Amino acid sequence: MEVFVARQPIFTKAKDIFAYELLYRNNPDNYFPNISGDAATTDVIINSFINIGVDELSNGKICFINFTENLLKSRLPTYLNPNDIVVEILETVTLTEEILELCKELKCKGYKLALDDFVLNKDNPYSYPLLELADIVKVDYRDTSLYMRRIIERLSKKYNYTLLAEKVETQEEFESAIASGYEYFQGYFFSKPVILSTHDVPEYFQNYFVIISHMSQNEPDLGLITELIEQDLSLTYKLLKLSNSPVYGSVSKINSIKQAIVRLGMNELKKWLYILSIRGTITGKNEWSRELFNNSLIRAKVCDLISLHKNKRKESSSYFLTGLFSLMDALLGMEMEEILQLIPLQEDICEALLGQPNPMKGTLELTIAIERGAWEDVSGWCEKLQLPEEAALDCYHEAFKWANNLMIA
Repeated sequence: MEVFVARQPIFTKAKDIFAYELLYRNNPDNYFPNISGDAATTDVIINSFINIGVDELSNGKICFINFTENLLKSRLPTYLNPNDIVVEILETVTLTEEILELCKELKCKGYKLALDDFVLNKDNPYSYPLLELADIVKVDYRDTSLYMRRIIERLSKKYNYTLLAEKVETQEEFESAIASGYEYFQGYFFSKPVILSTHDVPEYFQNYFVIISHMSQNEPDLGLITELIEQDLSLTYKLLKLSNSPVYGSVSKINSIKQAIVRLGMNELKKWLYILSIRGTITGKNEWSRELFNNSLIRAKVCDLISLHKNKRKESSSYFLTGLFSLMDALLGMEMEEILQLIPLQEDICEALLGQPNPMKGTLELTIAIERGAWEDVSGWCEKLQLPEEAALDCYHEAFKWANNLMIA
């Protein structure tokens, strides 16, 4: 079975994206079924650099790729451009003189080295020489003891490597790592809401919800909805541009909002109003916000495509909105319960977003598992949803490309 390339962003202190790690596993002992670590990394490279295209996958950022002991010895990293990758040496690699010489060779060729989940072994004579070669040392911020973290942090000043905190899952951990001298951060903290002491929902955001609220009535007033949209010049332009797209079978040009609404249909129009409203929240913000929005789009499209695969065409827009709003708490800095009081989403969508089990929640969990490279969870959710794993990964591939194109537009 094909190994899907999941990616996880690596952020700077300013929450800009420094790089992406290309993921193929959950942990060192849990690879995708029947695939060794060597084969998994090889497939990741093939899919990233040939099938998908590294530029599309990484948006021009450098990519961290895990290398096993065998792949280092086979000099696989040297087949890739040193400007494209950081060679990440897994914690399972046994440090020997041969490995040290290979690392020196890579450094001479211009490659950057990262040590994954590093824990100092004082009894191994090659530990300190390896630190001299390392550009980045990744520290598991949750599982590494405070004592060992402090040692690695102090040694960073002597050996001049950059600290990267892994598995940072809360704002508090993020701030603690910054105070301890870490420059880069990786984990799921960016998908957790940072609740602000005061906040305002942007005015245009509220205006969009007014329109959506009218559209959600049993007998929506097309004239009123048209009038409300026409009062927003930016929205008018965007919807006319969208409705004239070949995607919607445009034969003749549309010159009015009423025509656009009829062509798109209420459900499709509602989806795009939500997308446009969320996109407005990231204007002028950092890459952290843009990454959240991009992930929201991917999740939305994956949920939509999976629902269509399972012949749930009538419910597909609900699945789409479940994925789209799954990161809204992080984007707005508000609790999900509070957000759901502001927007007219149907009850089963709200239940899924609040963590209550239903088919939409299950589909969202499958999507998140693929996003994180949690392959055992992917298999489990596919089994629960009675969905072939290849179909789920195909949906993610398609959604990834769709979201990338939308972010560029």
